[in-house]
Amino acid sequence: MRVLGLDVGDRTIGVAISDPLGFTAQGITTIKRKNIEYDIEEVLKICKEYNVDTIISGMPKNMNGTIGTQGEKVMEFCDKLKENIEVPLKYWDERLTTVAAHKAMLEADLSRSKRKKIVDKIAATYILQGYLDSIY
Repeated sequence: MRVLGLDVGDRTIGVAISDPLGFTAQGITTIKRKNIEYDIEEVLKICKEYNVDTIISGMPKNMNGTIGTQGEKVMEFCDKLKENIEVPLKYWDERLTTVAAHKAMLEADLSRSKRKKIVDKIAATYILQGYLDSIY
C-alpha cells in the first residue's frame, strides 16, 4: 500500500510518499507548476512509479473550518486529477502544516533559500503523516 501526499499551491506542488507498509511519510519532490496538463502528468508519473493506491491532498481551510479561495483552487486541481486517474483521492485538513514545516526547518537551522525550496515537500510530508497516523 503506497499513499501519495500532495500539498497543492499556486506555484508548486509538494509531494510525499508513504513507505510500502503505509506507516511513514517522506518528501520526495516539489513540482514547479507550469500548466494543468503538465502538473497532472507529473503527478501521474509519480503515481505510476510508486504504484500508488491512494492520494491524499491537503485541504487548506480557514481557521474556522470553512473552505476559502485557496481550498477551492485545490479542489479544482484535484477534480481534474480525478478525471485522469483511477486512484481514490481524499482530502486532509492541512491547517498549520506549512507553519509546522517552517518551524521544523528553523529548528534545523536551514537557510532561508533552502527553506523556500523544500517547504512544500515538508508540508506534504506532514499532511501525509497526519493521514497515516489517523488510519493506524
